[in-house]
Amino acid sequence: MTLDPRPDDRPTPRAPRSPSCAPAARDPFGWIDERARARRRNGLVRTLRPRAADAAPLDLAGNDYLGLTRHPEVVRAAADAALRWGAGSTGSRLVTGTTALHAELEAELAAFCGFESALVFASGYAANLAAVTALSAPGGLIVSDAGNHASLIDGCRLSRATTEVVAHRDPDTVRKALGGHEGPAIVVTDSVFSVDGDAAPLARLAPVCRAAGAALLIDDAHGFGVLGEGGRGAAYAAGLAGAPDVVCTVTLSKALGSQGGAVLGPARVVEHLVNAARTFIFDTGLAPAAAAGALAALRVLRREPGRAGRAHGVARDLYDRLTGAGLDAVAPDACVLSVPAPAPDAALRWAADCRDEGLAVGCFRPPSVPDGISRLRLTARADLTDEQIDRAVEVIVRTAPEGARR
Repeated sequence: MTLDPRPDDRPTPRAPRSPSCAPAARDPFGWIDERARARRRNGLVRTLRPRAADAAPLDLAGNDYLGLTRHPEVVRAAADAALRWGAGSTGSRLVTGTTALHAELEAELAAFCGFESALVFASGYAANLAAVTALSAPGGLIVSDAGNHASLIDGCRLSRATTEVVAHRDPDTVRKALGGHEGPAIVVTDSVFSVDGDAAPLARLAPVCRAAGAALLIDDAHGFGVLGEGGRGAAYAAGLAGAPDVVCTVTLSKALGSQGGAVLGPARVVEHLVNAARTFIFDTGLAPAAAAGALAALRVLRREPGRAGRAHGVARDLYDRLTGAGLDAVAPDACVLSVPAPAPDAALRWAADCRDEGLAVGCFRPPSVPDGISRLRLTARADLTDEQIDRAVEVIVRTAPEGARR
């Protein structure tokens, strides 16, 4: 028999508070307002600017390096895939999200870039998170370049390994970091750094990694499609493609003008990612239309390898002419060109003035830049005409703020 609790064991009901006695509710998002005020004070507010489909500014802000986003074959392939497979992939790659298009794209990417195997992800960011987190062993060490992309940095933070950040583009500091570690290790670097467009010294970095028994993970987002023979990428150019201790990530949203990312490497690495990478296992697969568009773009690049050299040539032309006009700039190793501004608000005004003149340029300010220097970030495209390059240089030079010239 269950006995009722004694009257004195029952909880005593609380009398309802009168509205006048109720404590003031604390705003759980009040701290956001202070952050917003700080951003406004420092000229660091970011704003979304939706563009129309038929907008026609001269674009030096996007990453369509080879001019393939609107290529008729690429657009038609994406449209046909949407009509055939539907608007989305319907599930994760391990459930219903893998189509014949994904398999074709993976096979052709691996063959083109010189790697044994490839695995496609819904974004380049997801590919980097997967590669860093799944390939860093517990108790292991990650050595990360100070200039690496945010996706690599986030992968290091999410991994279970110790991370040591080393000086930018400095194999000697990598050697020192690896020297005191006896367990598994992986060195992580961009091939072409996204802020200034300078390249990693891969040919000098690889022997350092091998001497220590460390793997080398290269984020080739800004090198694939531009560097190497016919755009095969930075790893191919450095003679590292297909090496058993090298893994490469690429994005499909820059040179190939589509969306998504991929990890390239030894077959056993790809098999491990299929079984261990959380951004592969738990994320919805890349939409078939994006996979088909990337595949079509890759085939255009194979047929027209000169696009890679043309894009790089445009970047060099922009650099020569802007520096010739007295502006400071970082020499581009691929298609990214950095032009420093004297302050965050000056960079913002400079970009806005260019936009008012029909020229779209990138504007990088803290905290997006590791060195704290605000700048315009220009991206070269293979399909820019000489007249468009003339116009871009003229607008940038004419609207340059005081203090931007050397």
